[in-house]
Amino acid sequence: MNHFNYRENDLYCEDVAVKEIAQKVGTPFYLYSHATLARHIRHFQKAFAAVPHLVCFSAKANSNLAVMKVFVNAGAGVDIVSGGELFRALRAGCDPGKIVYSGVGKTEDEIIAALRNGIMMFNVESAAELEKINEVAGTLGVKAPIALRVNPDVDPQTHPYISTGMKKAKFGINIAQALEEYQRAQSLPHIQVVGVDCHIGSQLTSLSPFVDAIAKIRTLVSTLKAEGADLRYLDLGGGLGITYNNEMPPDLEDYAAAIQKATSDLSVTLVFEPGRVLVGNAGILVCRTLYVKKGEIKTFVITDAGMNDLIRPSLYGSYHGLMAVDRSVDERGTMVADVVGPICESGDFLAQDREIPAFETGDLIAVTSAGAYGFTMSSNYNSRPRVPEIMVQGERVMTVRQRETFEDLVRGETIPEDI
Repeated sequence: MNHFNYRENDLYCEDVAVKEIAQKVGTPFYLYSHATLARHIRHFQKAFAAVPHLVCFSAKANSNLAVMKVFVNAGAGVDIVSGGELFRALRAGCDPGKIVYSGVGKTEDEIIAALRNGIMMFNVESAAELEKINEVAGTLGVKAPIALRVNPDVDPQTHPYISTGMKKAKFGINIAQALEEYQRAQSLPHIQVVGVDCHIGSQLTSLSPFVDAIAKIRTLVSTLKAEGADLRYLDLGGGLGITYNNEMPPDLEDYAAAIQKATSDLSVTLVFEPGRVLVGNAGILVCRTLYVKKGEIKTFVITDAGMNDLIRPSLYGSYHGLMAVDRSVDERGTMVADVVGPICESGDFLAQDREIPAFETGDLIAVTSAGAYGFTMSSNYNSRPRVPEIMVQGERVMTVRQRETFEDLVRGETIPEDI
């Protein structure tokens, strides 16, 4: 459920007409519903209320400080994958003891910063990384709390770019080697083993991959406990999908019931790293039609938002819904067209061969389900300033990130003398 709805012909975000925001801030822009964000985190927390758990929002999905603050206020932690995300999580007020550090390429400086801030644990992705964390912790005179990210070789049945739990993935340590690596970790003087981590992919629409992964992890957890490991956490990652088009992901209650049944006798705190399921349908990208170009073979609706603003359709072939901000546009009928941006690339599109309202120059378009991996993956390609991010709370409209300027584009650049 989200809080983007029509009132008569106008699309509203909570209690504010989207067209009014467009008049004030210009287009394109990202627009988030505070009520939707708050509802989603409450719903997730409630689903697991019966068991010890910690929800750590996956910052890579949407790292805006205001968005993160909504979740932090609800008691959530943050799952990070870089030093920059650590900085953001702390700036948003997250308790360092609720920060989990994932990712395959942690640098020495990033490890130092995480240890000095006292994060909850590192999710370690390789034997080499384990050695580096032990070395760095030694120089600081501390023990680093870690879990190994165990790769269960389960097919998550999702897009290959966001499938992370199979043997061929760059992520994690294969389950066949996991026990040996844990035993080695236990022997390292500056490592404290506190958990097991398993994350198999993103945008999963079936429960079976989650259950299959846990079935493979259970034996490892039991063996480690029997060998004296002080395992406190079982980190099951994120990955629960959302509806972009016709997908039918499991209900959160069914997901929670399946997870709790599969882990009921393990005596650990469950850690989750949801991203898309919390923010995906809490945001839209609003753009304006610049031109309609009718060719011999195709019709193109050219908008002021391009692949630099929302790259998912170009990168993954992902589907995003397209809604007229003024629903009276629907009275013109429909057309089949490509919706494209101004970027100088043939791969710059928001939709291809889609039946859409018969948009005309000046019409506002809402690109739906854009709250996850939208702004965070945006860029300045073609020297385009990144768009603003706006949050609505009831009747309150808040700019939570300013639109970049041309000066921002060249900030930090210099022209050396005599070149």
